[in-house]
Amino acid sequence: MAQGVTIVGLGPGNPAQITREAWKALEGADEVYLRTTQHPSVPSLPQGPRYESFDAAYERHAQYAGVYEEIAERVIDLARREQGVVYAVPGHPLVGETTVLKVLERAEAEGLPARVIAGVSLIEPILTALRLDPFDGLQVADAMILAHKHHPNLDPDVGALVVQVYGRDIAADLKLTLMNLYPDDHPVVVVRAAGTREEAVTRLPLHALDRQDDLDHLTSAYLPPLERPGSLATYQDVVAALRAPGGCPWDREQTHATLRTHLLEESYEVLSALDADDMADLQEELGDLLLQVFLHAQIATEDGDFKMVDSVQQVIEKLVRRHPHVFSDETVADSDEVLLHWEQIKRQERAARGESEETFRSLLAGVPLALPALSRALEVQRRVARVGFDWPDVGPVKAKVIEELGELEEAADDASRAAELGDLLFSLVNLARWYGLDPESILRETVERFGRRFAVIERHAAESGHNLEDMTLDEMDLLWEQAKESE
Repeated sequence: MAQGVTIVGLGPGNPAQITREAWKALEGADEVYLRTTQHPSVPSLPQGPRYESFDAAYERHAQYAGVYEEIAERVIDLARREQGVVYAVPGHPLVGETTVLKVLERAEAEGLPARVIAGVSLIEPILTALRLDPFDGLQVADAMILAHKHHPNLDPDVGALVVQVYGRDIAADLKLTLMNLYPDDHPVVVVRAAGTREEAVTRLPLHALDRQDDLDHLTSAYLPPLERPGSLATYQDVVAALRAPGGCPWDREQTHATLRTHLLEESYEVLSALDADDMADLQEELGDLLLQVFLHAQIATEDGDFKMVDSVQQVIEKLVRRHPHVFSDETVADSDEVLLHWEQIKRQERAARGESEETFRSLLAGVPLALPALSRALEVQRRVARVGFDWPDVGPVKAKVIEELGELEEAADDASRAAELGDLLFSLVNLARWYGLDPESILRETVERFGRRFAVIERHAAESGHNLEDMTLDEMDLLWEQAKESE
C-alpha cells in the first residue's frame, strides 16, 4: 500500500455483514489500526494483519472531543509513512464517525490520498429490526448531541431514530430533552445490538427510557410520529394549503392589511386566557394566535418578500447576540444589568448597520404606536429607567401620584383636566411598574372582577322580577358587598 489512508467500515456488529471489499482490504494489509476494539466484529476479523487500536486515547481524555483530535492526528501521522495506513471503524465510515471526517479533512489539506471503503452502517439492521422503510420519513440523530440540547431539533410528525444511547446518564438527559417536545408517555422502541445474535427490541414509554440496565454503545431508540399531527412544519403546510389554488376562498382573499384586526383579536384572547389562568384555553388560543403568524408568513412567501425561515433565523441570531451571558462567557449580576447590556448591544447593532452616533434616534423610537396606552406608557418608562431616568425609590413615585391628583382638582377647564388626568394615569402606571405589576393586566382583571360582581346584581333583579332601574343604590351596594365576600 502507498502513502495515504484507507478507511474501512467494519459494519454494525455482525461479522457476516462486513463487505467483501472491506474484508479484502483488511486481509491484504500488514497492519490495521482500529478506532476501538469494543466492537462485536473485531474478534472475527481476518487473520494475518497486526491489529492496533486507539482504545488508550479514551482513557487519556475527559471529553470525546480530545479523543477524536488525538486519533485523527495519529492516523494522519501514520498516513504520511511510505506504506500509509489502514484505519478501520465500526459501521459505515461516514455515519456517526467524527474521527473519519477529521482525518479526511486533514488528508485533503496535506494532499494525502484517502480512500473510503463503505460498510453497512448501524442504521440498516435497526431498520430491519423495526421493519421500517426510511423513505416513509425518518430522522436520525445522535443521542450525545440531543442530550445536550434543551429542546430537540426534531419534527414530531416524522419518525426519529436516536442512535448511540451509551448509558443511563445519557438516556436520562436525552429523555428530558425529548420530553420538551413529546408527551411523557410517548412510545419508544429501544433496539440493542441490532443484526447480531444478541439483538433485543424493547417497547416502553419515553419517561422510562433511562430505567434500562443494558444500555450501551450498540443501543438506539426509535420514536414513532405523534398520533395526531402537531409539528410547526405540518401547521405551515396546512396554512399553505388553505392559501393555495383550490384552497379556502376566505383565506385566499386575506392580505396583511385585512388580517390586522384578527391578529389583535387573537392577541387579546391569549391575554384573556392568561388573566383567567385557564391553561386549556391558553393552549387553544396560542394555537389560534400562531395561525395569524403563519398566515402573514405565507402571504409574504407568496409575494416574494420573505419566508418564515427568514424571520426565525433573524430572531434566533438576535436572541443569541443579545444574550452573551447565556450563549458565551459574559456574566451579569442581575436582570437590571441584562437590560443595560441589551441597550448597549442594540447601539452596536445600529452602528453595524451604518447608523452613526451623530444620527439621532430616540430611545423610545421602537415602542410600537399600536400598543394599548397603558402598555405603551409602561414600556416607555421601562426604557428610560434602563438609562437612569428614574426615581431612586418608590417614595417619590407615590408623592408624584398625590401631586398629580391635586393638580387635577385645580384644573380650570376640560383641556387642563384632560392633561392633568393623563399625567395622573401616567404616574399610576409608573407606580405599578415600581410594584412589579403590569397596569394593562391589572386593569383588565379589575374590569372582569367588576363584571362578575355586577352580574350578581343583575341576576338578583331578574330572579326578583324587577328592573335594575327599580332597585335602590343601597340594595345594589348590599349585593355588591355580598358578591365581594363570596369571591
